[in-house]
This record gives sequence, structure tokens and C-alpha cells, in this order.
Amino acid sequence: MVTTTDENRERLRSAGLRVTTPRLAVLTLLSQGGHHTVDELTDAVRARIGAVSTQAIYDVLAALVDTGMARLIEPAGSARRYEARVADNHHHLVCRKCGRIEDVDCAVGEAPCLAPSDAHGFLLDEAEVTWWGRCPTCRASS
Repeated sequence: MVTTTDENRERLRSAGLRVTTPRLAVLTLLSQGGHHTVDELTDAVRARIGAVSTQAIYDVLAALVDTGMARLIEPAGSARRYEARVADNHHHLVCRKCGRIEDVDCAVGEAPCLAPSDAHGFLLDEAEVTWWGRCPTCRASS
């Protein structure tokens, strides 16, 4: 879902957020795909716009997650990761060796696409599934 700078400006405005240089830079980077750590995003934003604090990046990411423009994933034993793929109920594959993360489309039907044996009265709207293993590169190197 690569979007243009103008599209990202409009997305920020539509979400009720002011268009700031750090917000625009982070949203543009996320829209290029992938699962990014705060450190990766901070380095990339600094390369684009110059000085920006790590706290500013955290604040931008919190606003993007709160407005539904970004998704936070937290693989066990790994840094938090952020992605822009939010309009669906996809899942993730994580390599135990190198940490590579790949998206996996929802396996069955619509969200939450999986149902627990007992929902305990909850109205379910999402399921998060993470599969763990070794990616093809790590398997080939061992």
C-alpha cells in the first residue's frame, strides 16, 4: 500500500491529526511496507528530515496507532514493530533466528477469522496469530 505524500497529508487530516513533518515522514515510511522498529523509523526519519527526537517518533506512532493508520505488533522476545497494513485481519510469520517477519493473509473468512472455544461473553472483532519458525535464508545457512 504505497501512498503518495499528498495522500498521506490527506489521511492525517482526515484522521483529525495536524500534518507535521515527523508525522508525514513516519506515515510515508510505513506506507512503503514492512514491520519497523522505533529505532529503524527514527534513523530513517532523521535521514529524511534531520533532527527529531526518539520521543517524537514514539508520539507520532502512538497517534497513528490510536487513529487506526498504523498497527503495533509485539512478537515475543522482539522489539515492538509497526506497520501500515491495518485494513484487514492478517497474521504474521516470525523467524526465530533472524527475526524476519512476513504477513500472512487471514486463513478463513472475515475478522476475527478464528474463534476461541469459549469467548467468555466477549464480542470478538480481531484475532492475532503469530507463527514461529525459521525463514528460508536461516534454514539454508544451518
